[in-house]
Amino acid sequence: MIHGSKSPATDVFERERPRLVGLAYRMLGTVADAEDVVQDTWLRWQGVDEAEIERPGAWLSTVATRIALDHLRAAERRRESYVGPWLPEPVMTGPDPAEAAELTESLRFGFLTVLDRLEPTERAVFIMADVFAFPFAEIGQAVGKSDAACRQIARRARQRMRDARAPAPSDSDREHIDALLTAIAIGDVAGALQHLASDAVCISDGGAERRAARRPVVGAPRVTRLLVNLARRTSGRTALWPATINGGTGFVLSLDGVVDMVLIFTVEARRVSSIWIVRNPRKLGHLDKPVPML
Repeated sequence: MIHGSKSPATDVFERERPRLVGLAYRMLGTVADAEDVVQDTWLRWQGVDEAEIERPGAWLSTVATRIALDHLRAAERRRESYVGPWLPEPVMTGPDPAEAAELTESLRFGFLTVLDRLEPTERAVFIMADVFAFPFAEIGQAVGKSDAACRQIARRARQRMRDARAPAPSDSDREHIDALLTAIAIGDVAGALQHLASDAVCISDGGAERRAARRPVVGAPRVTRLLVNLARRTSGRTALWPATINGGTGFVLSLDGVVDMVLIFTVEARRVSSIWIVRNPRKLGHLDKPVPML
């Protein structure tokens, strides 16, 4: 957060801040890391003569991308020892204008989890080119590659991301998710199976501090058993409420008054196809209000 009297340079930075946070969050998957990148970008911005910067937005995005790449490479080394699957930090998102639909899609959990499979430079190029529509000349400056090389990287990334675009949430999604959760809550296995895709996948992230499945759980019967057992263990001690998480349908669950997990769902062909469960307490800190980002 920037304190003190406002200046034209500060005003420029504050206008760009939501986009910089959004860019860094898509790169790194956590709000804290994204905010660190933006703060470092701000410190560098203070050291330049704004009058000499022809396009401040492009300059700031280039610097933020370079810093995020350094963070991402360091994070990849740390994640080698991460306990169980690593998932992005869930964030509360508010209503978005129609013109931001593409940006909202790139915040959805399914998109982010596939994006996380790209190597750092590939991820940066894809985000800058396909999410924020930067020209390749600026992308090349940010990642230290030629325009031609960046175009090739973008093509490869698009090919890898082609299956990541889940259907946009519809008004009926909540109906199918509510039906699944009701069946789970009462232990109705047959009823739960009716609301799950046969190849449904559940991925849980508890980190080192919370219990969670160490591998993806695949198939409707196995997912049902996992969720029914979870419901039985927490029966009578929970509160559950809906929330818009990363632009999709999610629920926040508290245990004995403390937020314990976030569940995010994807619905396809009237059945729940994907469930992500985030229990790592370090990733549950931005659920009280939307995080300003584009």
